[in-house]
Amino acid sequence: MPLDRTSAFYEENAETYAKRVRSLPKQLDAFLAGLAPGAAILELGCGGGQDSAYMLAHGFDVTPTDGSTELARQAEALIGRPVRVMLFQELDADSAFDGVWAHASLLHVPRSELPDVFARIRRALRTGGIFHASFKAGEAEGHDGFGRYYNYPSADGLLALLTKGGWRDITIEENDGGGYDGEPTRWITVMAHR
Repeated sequence: MPLDRTSAFYEENAETYAKRVRSLPKQLDAFLAGLAPGAAILELGCGGGQDSAYMLAHGFDVTPTDGSTELARQAEALIGRPVRVMLFQELDADSAFDGVWAHASLLHVPRSELPDVFARIRRALRTGGIFHASFKAGEAEGHDGFGRYYNYPSADGLLALLTKGGWRDITIEENDGGGYDGEPTRWITVMAHR
């Protein structure tokens, strides 16, 4: 999370954010169904660790990461294993994972840096690997009521970026939902293969 107000929010509110009541993303089972048992998964922006805990409980080899030191501590307490503190722009793995799960996390990447981050994720995946990400839909980047930065992309914009980046079998869905701020939110979910 490169923007100070966004980073500050997660550092200062880590415990409350991590321990909030939250349903698992409905796309998680579909993502896991596309992977072999025990597959290696990189979670980018694991937050409180709930998704990593679910994947670990189902026998997957999960590498959880988060950009917030305090959120990483919260996740470690939940899942009982280390969480790497890392910004998306620091990802430097090469063909190391079968899947990358980035649910409601890449939405904090500045728009100008998304192509590079997508390229880093693609490089981190093995051939045929699956990538999942979700974003709050919009037309212009901005901040929410908590001061957190969002890139607010459109579905067409994401499709163009991923296509240009060499991704294949790209699926994009839009759904209405909510978020931590309690505001109605239009969500864009992306699934693609290396």
